[in-house]
Formats: sequence, structure tokens, C-alpha cells
Amino acid sequence: MTISAWSIRLVVLASALTTSIAAYAGDLPNAIYTSGAADPAVTQDNLHTTVCVPGYTKTVRPPVAYTNRLKRQQLDTNYQGRGDMQSVQEDHLIPLVIGGSPSDVRNLWPQRREGDRGAGFKDRCEVAAGKALCRGRISLSEAQQGFSANWIEWCEALLTHLKASQ
Repeated sequence: MTISAWSIRLVVLASALTTSIAAYAGDLPNAIYTSGAADPAVTQDNLHTTVCVPGYTKTVRPPVAYTNRLKRQQLDTNYQGRGDMQSVQEDHLIPLVIGGSPSDVRNLWPQRREGDRGAGFKDRCEVAAGKALCRGRISLSEAQQGFSANWIEWCEALLTHLKASQ
């Protein structure tokens, strides 16, 4: 069963009508600095030789020294007041598991670890999106655009749809 972009949009619209954007605005990255960036090496045609290969993300994940340096820089400039080095993690807006760019600064931001829509929720969504992508239930472009547009709304819609279709 393929998840249509139309059904995801309907669920996102319904979610948007009942969810206050202000309630999670602090969990979204600032789109001026973190708009999302895809890895051009990952395409719809090569999913099963890239992101769908077990262990793929370990082969492309940037070194901790790079992400910690970037996190410190972002917390000191564009993301002041978002937390400290321990309360946030440097995260990929478009996850590596769906072809997000590993080291492009437009795809990395300091995401808070705690909270209903913190890193744990996003991590669960990333796993679900990766499985849905590799099983052909969503397309690469749909997943990448969903995360970059508003990862919270898209994840809520995806997880709701996947649960309903089990």
C-alpha cells in the first residue's frame, strides 16, 4: 500500500487545525539558517544501494568533532537561547536515513533532547520514515520535503497514517 502525498497532506492539514504552532515552534529549526539539504548522491533510483543498506548512516555520518564545533558556533550565534551543549544535539533536519546531507550546515541544527517533540520523537519518526521509504510506501522527495517543510507536522501525519494502516 502506497501512502499518497494527498492523504499525508490531509492529515497534516487536520493536525495543523488542532495543534498550536506556538506550542512547538521552539522545536523547529530556524528556516533562515536550517532549511534542509539533501545528499545529491542519494536518488530514488539508488535507494537500495544507499540509504536502504543496513549501516549506511554510519558510513556518511560526520565526525563528532565537526558536529560539536558546529553546535557550539550555532549556539553562540543563530541559535542563542536554544540550550547548552548538553541539552541539545546537533541533528540533521533531513535525516541521513532518507538521504539528508551529512555535513551541509543548512541541514544541521541544535535540536533539544527533551520534550514531547524533542530528539526522541524525531528519532522515532526517522526510523519509521526510513522503513516506509525502503518498503516503497513513500517516495524520497516526499520524505525529504516533509522533513524540511515542518518535520513535526509531517512526522505526526506519517506516524498516524502508518499506525492506521497496520
